[in-house]
Amino acid sequence: MNLQCPSLFEQSAYIGGKWIDSTALPRIPVSNPSTGDIIGSIPQVSAEQVTEAIECAQAALQDWRGWSSRERASVLREWAALVNNHRDDLATILCVEQGKPLHEARAEITQASNYLDWFAEEARRIYGDNIPAPRRNQRIRVLHQPIGVCGAFTSWTFPSSMVARRVGAALAAGCTVIHHPDPQTPFSALALCALGENAGLPRGVLSVLTGETEPIRTRLLASNDVRKISFTGSIDEGKRLMSMCSDTVKKVSLELGANCPFIVFADADIDLAVKGALDARFRHSGQAAMCANRFFVHEDVYESFVAKLVSKVAVMKVSDGLAEGAQIGPLISDAAVARIEELVDDAVRAGAAIATGGARLNAGSNFYKPTVLTDVKPSMNICGDEILGPVASVLPFRDEDDVIALANDTRTGLAAYFYTTDISRAFRVMEALECGVVGVNDSLVFNEVAPFGGIKESGMGREGAHSGVEEYLEAKYVCFGNL
Repeated sequence: MNLQCPSLFEQSAYIGGKWIDSTALPRIPVSNPSTGDIIGSIPQVSAEQVTEAIECAQAALQDWRGWSSRERASVLREWAALVNNHRDDLATILCVEQGKPLHEARAEITQASNYLDWFAEEARRIYGDNIPAPRRNQRIRVLHQPIGVCGAFTSWTFPSSMVARRVGAALAAGCTVIHHPDPQTPFSALALCALGENAGLPRGVLSVLTGETEPIRTRLLASNDVRKISFTGSIDEGKRLMSMCSDTVKKVSLELGANCPFIVFADADIDLAVKGALDARFRHSGQAAMCANRFFVHEDVYESFVAKLVSKVAVMKVSDGLAEGAQIGPLISDAAVARIEELVDDAVRAGAAIATGGARLNAGSNFYKPTVLTDVKPSMNICGDEILGPVASVLPFRDEDDVIALANDTRTGLAAYFYTTDISRAFRVMEALECGVVGVNDSLVFNEVAPFGGIKESGMGREGAHSGVEEYLEAKYVCFGNL
């Protein structure tokens, strides 16, 4: 990969401040989705090593939670600076293991640095409360203290920024973290861990466990010492994880599936809406929960919007993410492409039309042409849960109330986007949409300063903003009596 700092490409697990690369452990290969080439391998940690990581995290907790907020902030700030300084190397690692175009990978690394820097500041703003007591001889205080050892499961969609957003918040709160990255994209997390070690994270405060998820998850969720689990994945897996956490009554944060609507009203700026649609659907090759799935366009501007969208989508460059000018990278696996093929074929059989795209770039590759479907009906499977691919399904609508009902007609509620120049409508629609995030005349709305998370079956909890740290704190009420 021609890294300026080759040591960032780490192929070991990290447990209690030690890099683990025993020859006795099975190895799991990791491939480049653009080429299929094996780029490295990771060890499958054993159940005993998961237990060791929990014990190290529990031992480190007492010291780490005792650090002053300024001391924890200093480490996080240094970590953020190191991530920013090594942005090009980290972006290359991300691009090669996940596939997204290099310019998007660089943007993700910048966002990871921003999250760490933000939580460095939030570490110094974990305030308590002084509450007026109901009796003259009482004084009431509320303390906000770290919940304890946390387990964090992140997905392959954002293998760097998601780690920083989750782990940074937990560490700022004074928790210790055992992190399990998706085995398809482990190297970004390991590189971040190496930089965290260089920034001064004490031994045991952060461990990164590599390998297949199930044996790691089972041991973490069964442990009484692990008090909080955060998870990104499918709805079904999230529900199963919640059930498994019930035995020890762990606190749970879930980032699950989504089916985000994108609405274009008749009075919208069509050119702005088309630009927003490209960002909302085709960034990251459509492989993100917050990508728009269903495009509802008012019938008065439907043809104009579709024509302009198709003209842009048809000329998007599909290639290896490292290639100059790449706009659409590969999907994460052959299975992911096969799923998109079936969804598109099913829609066509049900009456949808392919305006552009609609097939793999080359037989056997993980590249799928950016696609626009018209004549789509809400009942089609492609309008179901998130599709995780570069396909925009466009549906006409006539009435504001009807389109809000269509937008909300889903079991999930992560994000929604709409375009209008009517300020009254903006407030009506913003309040009526059932989701955790709304973009009005903009689709690039995600950042470290605002809370990220969904409602309904999209999950629970919030990340980013001050809400991100609050997820890792517990309130302790203290009453001083007979004063």
